[in-house]
Amino acid sequence: MNKETTKTWGRVIGFDSHPDSFTAAVLRGPTPAAAVVEKTFNKVPIGQLCSWAKKHTTAEDLVVLEASGNSFQVVRTLAACGRQAKVLESCHLGKLKEAHANNDKISAVRIGKAYLAGTAKEVWVPDERTQERRDWFHAHRKTVKRLTQVQARLRSYLSDNGVRLEQHTKLTEVGEVEEQIRQARLWSERQWSVIDILLQEIRHADQQRRHWRRLIAQEVLADPQLLALVRLCGVREMVAFALGAFVGNIQRFDHPKKLVKYVGLNPALDESGNNQWTGGIGGHGNKYLRCLLVEGAQAILRCSRTPLALWGKRLLARKGQINLVVAAMARKLTVAAWYLMMGRWTPLEEIDDRLCVKVGKIIGQVGAEALKRSGKNSKILRQEVYEALKAAPRTKLPEATVYVLGPEATPSPQEKNRRHLIVTQARALARATSL
Repeated sequence: MNKETTKTWGRVIGFDSHPDSFTAAVLRGPTPAAAVVEKTFNKVPIGQLCSWAKKHTTAEDLVVLEASGNSFQVVRTLAACGRQAKVLESCHLGKLKEAHANNDKISAVRIGKAYLAGTAKEVWVPDERTQERRDWFHAHRKTVKRLTQVQARLRSYLSDNGVRLEQHTKLTEVGEVEEQIRQARLWSERQWSVIDILLQEIRHADQQRRHWRRLIAQEVLADPQLLALVRLCGVREMVAFALGAFVGNIQRFDHPKKLVKYVGLNPALDESGNNQWTGGIGGHGNKYLRCLLVEGAQAILRCSRTPLALWGKRLLARKGQINLVVAAMARKLTVAAWYLMMGRWTPLEEIDDRLCVKVGKIIGQVGAEALKRSGKNSKILRQEVYEALKAAPRTKLPEATVYVLGPEATPSPQEKNRRHLIVTQARALARATSL
């Protein structure tokens, strides 16, 4: 039972939301067994949400609803009316559904009682800027998926007609690809009409992908917190933007382990009886962030000589499992990202060659036309980015709580001993002050 909830709120209102209507059940009681359904509102138009809340609820009531398509908007609408609301994880509530009977009234009561039981996890409601960034990320992801599908359809159609393009042919270069396909064989008018439509779809999908990638690059360059993440090896504009879009307010993670758990890079455990241990990093956490960070770790391990890459290669030689090593490196990247987003990192004094190349690639994603509209050229923007990286805000904290981002070299044994001594003293001081 969630004791804090029963002390804070007078009534709990289970809320089953749909795009055009909602059903609400008003519950009063400290536990699911003792809760009494005072009243039920069925099939109320969603447009009357604010007026309904002002008439039938008070500021002491708490509305709880299942995570769905419009749940965040419902919370924001209720907040504008002076009402409190929380979103609960849909995975847990879905398991509580009764198999023999279910409707909106039953669902509303079930949602309210699940919150009173204290077992349903609460979902963080993102602010407007974070929500807009998530919309951009999903729009980009859908265009990439559509482009991949159309390219596969074109290759399949050509293969069905005995034409095989080279494996590394860039289908987004439509002009060259079209000429290559014309010369491959003699096409009929009907056959070419199919190919022409597919080429047009590829061109359109690629234009949309470039558009969203350009906006994402501009957003990263304009935000000091996201730009600071680019200092990490294996992190460029997409990974930095995804961290900003899904993590949002980093203050809600008071420890890097909690961010690691949110991403899903902490191993799961499934063991019962005499069965062998099964688990891994799949099936929980934010799959988008996890996939991007794993891809970044793979790139580091493949073509980098940074301390993290050398550490991963030593671990690979010892363990012999590439997936385990990549997951461990992605976890380290997540911890480093937490420190940078919290402002706990060493200042940047010089821009090294690796960071110069990375900044140049991000500016290249912006494009010449966008630079021209902004009244800047690549040289001026590059200098502004360098200054922003050096002047990024940091949190003034003891040295033991700062993440060291120094030159691309492995620390000396003396430096390791010095850091270990600082951390040991800080931990001893923390234990002494807690007694």
